Amino acid sequence: MPPPPSAGDAAFTKAERALDRRVHAWLQDAPRTGWKAWAVELAAFTAKQAWACVFGGAMLAVVLAARLWWPGDAALARNDALTLAAIAIQIVMVATRLETLRELRVVVLFHIAGTVMEIFKTEVGSWAYEDAGVLRLGQVPLFSGFMYAAVGSYLVRVYRLFDLRFERYPRQWLTAVVAAAIYVNFFGHHYVTDLRWPITAVVVVVFGRCVMHFRVFRRQLRMPLLCAFGLVAVFIWFAENISTWSHAWTYPDQAEGWHPVSASKLGAWFLLMIISVVLVAWVYPPRPTTGQGTESSGSWHPVTVLSRPDEPAPSGCSWHHRGTCPD
Repeated sequence: MPPPPSAGDAAFTKAERALDRRVHAWLQDAPRTGWKAWAVELAAFTAKQAWACVFGGAMLAVVLAARLWWPGDAALARNDALTLAAIAIQIVMVATRLETLRELRVVVLFHIAGTVMEIFKTEVGSWAYEDAGVLRLGQVPLFSGFMYAAVGSYLVRVYRLFDLRFERYPRQWLTAVVAAAIYVNFFGHHYVTDLRWPITAVVVVVFGRCVMHFRVFRRQLRMPLLCAFGLVAVFIWFAENISTWSHAWTYPDQAEGWHPVSASKLGAWFLLMIISVVLVAWVYPPRPTTGQGTESSGSWHPVTVLSRPDEPAPSGCSWHHRGTCPD
């Protein structure tokens, strides 16, 4: 395991630093108390989440656009067009330094792990893609791997943007064992007993005491890590519904007509988050909480405010936690 990154390693990219300076200049006189202060925090939280989702959002927009406007008789198959668009998005992300080369390693890992699972799952009939196109492996068009890569991109970016820190994070070898069990079960449950519920129980035990700390604008908040996993799983499920409506892929029960994806899929996406976090930890080892006001009271709350409402953000670094501002 590589040593934990320094503050600069987890800081904004050059493009994000420039954007941060502009946002700070715009918000430096924003109210510090009352509902307006909370409105500013909500706006900052929403903007940072959207910025973290830029890869996934671009992919989802392309999938939706192809569903609405791609001609059925086009010389280039829609699946091939989606693959080429996904490659272009990835190139732009790296070329514009919205993603670092270090983070690209995680994105590639997500791509490989996702594509391997896609090949297996389509072979056993868990879901299906259109047959058209030549940019594919077996029954799987190559754009599918980028859908998993989008999850990896989100996680590595949200780590930087919110300066994530963790209280009582489990030992990383233990999280790796749990993630491996989840991945193997995605394949093995087709042949032996499905162990997803026992594994989910293990996940709750292993991660149940872990609390995630994150800074928005002026406030530093905390949330149980399991709650964060669940919220991300819900948003992935919504994206999955948009994708299946767009015929990016279909489940067997959608063959006769589209309907919302079963809510049972939330469990699978929740477990996928464990694999995702372990892969991200390869690039950004989880950092412990540091500094005054970051200790937990021991009580469970979905979201807890740690910094004072009138506590200013570090000068010139409005979206960063203290100590992680770029030079």
